[in-house]
Amino acid sequence: MAKNVAWAAVFSLVAALLQSTLFFHLSLYHTIPDFTLGIVVYSAYVNGTMTGQLSGFFSGLLLDFISNAPLGLNALIRTVMGAVTGLLKGTFFLDTVVLPMILCAAATLFKALMLFLLNLLLAGAVPSYSLAAPTLWIELLLNTASAPFLFGLLKLFQPLLVGKGDN
Repeated sequence: MAKNVAWAAVFSLVAALLQSTLFFHLSLYHTIPDFTLGIVVYSAYVNGTMTGQLSGFFSGLLLDFISNAPLGLNALIRTVMGAVTGLLKGTFFLDTVVLPMILCAAATLFKALMLFLLNLLLAGAVPSYSLAAPTLWIELLLNTASAPFLFGLLKLFQPLLVGKGDN
């Protein structure tokens, strides 16, 4: 399990660096796909709750250090997301197109919901999405469309990312 979490964190770091440099210049309405979210979802779905939580926490912590978000915000959101996604382990057959798209779309909406609730709870100290602005909807579209490609790429590294036993 530790090896899977460490490799998920490494892949998340690489994805976060690519998101903040290369993909930022290719953004649509200043919106880019959240590949680190997809990596956490993949790791949690194939490994279970504990690995999902730890992968989410460490990838979120890495994102917190390289972004201007409040420290711990991404770690909290991705930890909860990893736990929830990990509960689905083995529930559905992981195909190459449909399930990755559904999982990443649901994770994006779940992230938006958590940011909205934290914004309400902390009196606006946490930035959240505006439903009227196109940012959330474009990110949802980009995450959903890129999910099959991301999951296909991650399957190439399955020995590093998938544990042998159940969590």
